[in-house]
Amino acid sequence: MISITLPDGSVRQYDKGITSAQIALSISEGLARNVLAAEVDGEVWDASRPIEQDAHVKLLTWNDASGKSTFWHSSAHLLAEALEALYPGTKFGIGPALKEGAGFYYDVDFGDKVLSSDEFKQIEDKMIELAKAKSEYIRKPVSKADAIEYFTEKNDEYKLDLIKDLADGEITFYTQGNFTDLCRGPHIPNTGFIKAVKVMSLAGAYWRGDETRKQLTRIYGVTFPKASELTEYLAMIEEAKKRDHRRLGKELELFAFSEKVGMGLPLWLPKGTALRERLVSFLQKAQVKAGYEQVITPHIGHKNLYVTSGHYEKYGADSFQPIKTPQEGEEFFLKPMNCPHHCEIYKTKPRSYKDLPVRFAEFGTVYRYEQSGELHGLTRVRGFTQDDAHLFCRPDQVKDEFKKVIDLVLYVFKALGFENYTAQVSLRDPENKAKYIGTDENWALAESAIIEAAAEKGLSTVVELGEAAFYGPKLDFMVKDALGRKWQLGTIQVDYNLPERFELEYTGSDNLKHRPVMIHRAPFGSMERFIAVLIEHCAGNFPLWLSPEQFIILPISEKYEEYAKKLSDVLKDSDICGLIDFRDEKIGRKIRDAEVKKIPYMLIVGEKEAAEGMVSVRKHGHGDLGSMSIEDFKEQIIKEIKV
Repeated sequence: MISITLPDGSVRQYDKGITSAQIALSISEGLARNVLAAEVDGEVWDASRPIEQDAHVKLLTWNDASGKSTFWHSSAHLLAEALEALYPGTKFGIGPALKEGAGFYYDVDFGDKVLSSDEFKQIEDKMIELAKAKSEYIRKPVSKADAIEYFTEKNDEYKLDLIKDLADGEITFYTQGNFTDLCRGPHIPNTGFIKAVKVMSLAGAYWRGDETRKQLTRIYGVTFPKASELTEYLAMIEEAKKRDHRRLGKELELFAFSEKVGMGLPLWLPKGTALRERLVSFLQKAQVKAGYEQVITPHIGHKNLYVTSGHYEKYGADSFQPIKTPQEGEEFFLKPMNCPHHCEIYKTKPRSYKDLPVRFAEFGTVYRYEQSGELHGLTRVRGFTQDDAHLFCRPDQVKDEFKKVIDLVLYVFKALGFENYTAQVSLRDPENKAKYIGTDENWALAESAIIEAAAEKGLSTVVELGEAAFYGPKLDFMVKDALGRKWQLGTIQVDYNLPERFELEYTGSDNLKHRPVMIHRAPFGSMERFIAVLIEHCAGNFPLWLSPEQFIILPISEKYEEYAKKLSDVLKDSDICGLIDFRDEKIGRKIRDAEVKKIPYMLIVGEKEAAEGMVSVRKHGHGDLGSMSIEDFKEQIIKEIKV
């Protein structure tokens, strides 16, 4: 007999060789029908794989992220089976589930054939036909020699290229129906779970990401266990296209990119800058109230700074290359992080235990070299500004300071309408400690501080191993937007390691030298990514206090432009921002254009309004609000902004 520990802590006894599917059946038939795979001691397994020793087991369904990932990877194999049936001689590269978003892809070599979107329906129909056969995904360990023989006979050089990097004894095949693939798994029990299929798009992809090698056809697809879920997903995709921050950023004149400036380096236009500056001002006020001091550091730093911090060792080869100066051997780097600079600010004078905590805040621009294929609007760029702060505190202050930072992050989320979020406790991978710096003792202290602080604040948390920063664990806030998509925004990190590397000190009450603990935090994360998420979350309809243009005055004709200017001056004197539409257009066209630009309030002025000292007010998305005095309108706006 073996002991199986379930997520609720209960322990059940089973015969050795029990499968996760059988465990599910012993609990309930309903659960057994929905189990896609299982997490066995932290590793995802096929539900049909025998468990030979005591283990912690979590049964995975469609409601689990790992369950969905297994479902979509299995669907990639189903896609490959369909392609092989439709286009004999097709060769296959890799077919993983997508790391971000829904679905999967498979990199395929069709030889001389060029696949077109007109054939998507034929592929989808074939996948559904094969899925209905309910073919089991059968795992089979094979020797390296047998694997080479199989794919040599099949004439698939891509699988042979993958096999050469694998050790004998760690190779497995998976077969479903008439298709066999090189794969480590895991997979869902059978193809019958797949009820709805959509081939989404095509792209080119160099084999193994090497531009010197052949370009394959990357086929993107998505599948679901219910047809209704596919319908909902496709509707969400259409809505996401309307909300795409790249499209809205252009339409609303917020930001732009220029090839001459460089890929991944955004240019903030006047309206986008106004939006961004309001966010900065909002957080700065909150930070001053919370005891932060504002600092500014250079955009570059000496190589030795990043050698000391550990950033050079971890990221140097994949970052922007050194800036060489006329002085022999002297090298600088574009700043990849603000924290090393803040450590040096801390060291500018002696610190006492009475001085701590010290809180330095900076909206600091940093630079990281992202591959061109990874760049995406504002969400993945090469130059971005972090709303960064670093707190230096005594060990006995860590938990309280961490809890105060949690309060600040939640204040930001509430003010901006992000009410659906999960706190992710990101810990280091205990099986791969070489990825991280620092002692086991310091990591244990840092991890326990985060876990305890999150619990005391009553946060809903999930734990993710291997997601820590290289210098310390962190609490990442995973926010769901209006479309239900998850984004990692605010982050808080506890760091015992950089204070050691920079030899930071304070004099304790015992008159001896001690090391401070460092807390890294960024409620927005990066201004660029946060604004991109905000644009898509509110579809460009920003809260009034954030809108770059809060009103637009629409004179019916040129005769009322002077009156419009007087109204504009009254509003601007109260820091309410807007503009006047002086164009020689009909009022209907002016209203439609203002709606497209998502300007919150339209003030229409003509003969009646000018004679009575009034304005006719329309609200974006709501229509006519009637006539009112400019003073009443001003008070209404001021009240709405305060709220």
